[in-house]
Amino acid sequence: MERETMCIQAGYTPKNGESRMIPIIQSTTFKYDTSEDMGKLFDLEASGYFYTRLQNPTNDMVAAKITALEGGTAGMLTSSGQAANFFSVFNIATCGDHVVCASTIYGGTFNLFNVTMRKMGIDFTFIDPDCSDEELENAFKPNTKAVFGETIANPALVVFDIERFAKAAHAHGVPLIVDNTFATPINCRPFEWGADIVTHSTTKYMDGHDAAVGGAIIDGGKFDWMAHADKFPGLTTPDDSYHGITYAEKFGMGGAFITKCTAQLMRDFGSIQAPMNAFFLNLGLESLAVRMPRHCENALKVAQFLKDHEKIAWITYPGLPGDKYYERAQKYMPNGTCGVISFGIKGGRAAAEEFMKHLKVAMIATHVADAHTCVLHPANSTHRQLTDEELIAGGVGPDLIRLSVGLENVNDIIADLEQALG
Repeated sequence: MERETMCIQAGYTPKNGESRMIPIIQSTTFKYDTSEDMGKLFDLEASGYFYTRLQNPTNDMVAAKITALEGGTAGMLTSSGQAANFFSVFNIATCGDHVVCASTIYGGTFNLFNVTMRKMGIDFTFIDPDCSDEELENAFKPNTKAVFGETIANPALVVFDIERFAKAAHAHGVPLIVDNTFATPINCRPFEWGADIVTHSTTKYMDGHDAAVGGAIIDGGKFDWMAHADKFPGLTTPDDSYHGITYAEKFGMGGAFITKCTAQLMRDFGSIQAPMNAFFLNLGLESLAVRMPRHCENALKVAQFLKDHEKIAWITYPGLPGDKYYERAQKYMPNGTCGVISFGIKGGRAAAEEFMKHLKVAMIATHVADAHTCVLHPANSTHRQLTDEELIAGGVGPDLIRLSVGLENVNDIIADLEQALG
């Protein structure tokens, strides 16, 4: 099926007389006829459900749809995008390990990696995604377990060179993890360019309506864990907490990563997405292929307007001809990038704050990538915890304004920006 059809049809096929929509299984627990039947579930000898803290049918149906859209082999939903990114790394990296990461990632993810996960004993090397080959090579260590980047960085809008970083990761026997939130699988499928694991904050374009927080992890099913068994003992040696199961042997390249992530991390951390949220997410997914082109179309027109305005100091939008990342975006996302624009106003931080006070259509909100046009000053909010040096390294200057162009009439959006600029 094409992606437009997958948005509607994938993940759930109702049988005769069953609910046409994915049903909400609003239950914490599931009944079985015998203790032996339940025992098989706990031993991972049978598929099924026993407690929603680990898995829920509604969630699995929606995860299956996202997996199909990305072209992966297995997937799971999480309570948020932050949980998805944490699980994706912690599933293969533990105390004493190391991860190579793009420096331009979202501020919340940077804080998760640089502060919280460092406390857990995991080391991170943050590198400029446009670094030289020598700098990239030198970032790896003998204990490196993964490489992490964002398809389109939030809010720096750097387009990640997926193919290049995948080759580097694979040369060192580790997987590439890509957060594909901004592009969505409608505009980019990282697995086709060598990525191994894809994550999403489903709260953004996938939900599309600012209704429900959630995340997702999808496995591409192509990384051979057993070929690098010494690097990934959690996947390639027996798990005593599940009766000695070796995930990579029992579930293969296509299922080992997600099975371990569910059986261990979801079991112990319980960062499950609520079934009701998964239902809302599915509603958003059904229109994703229709909404993304409109977001991109509106954003391009807004970007063209801002580029020509005398009060705009600079603008970044990878879908705009002449942008630093335009050519790379054409390679990975020829049909469009996203609806987010970053720009600065002459006069710096003070001018940015004054401009935002006068907006009427665009809402000041921490959210991004939904139907409403919204605006944010990251240095004063989502990236507030970073130093000026870290802001600059992450491509988030103190004057940067993040504009998420929504689905309103583009002329109304432009008129709002024009009057606010004065």
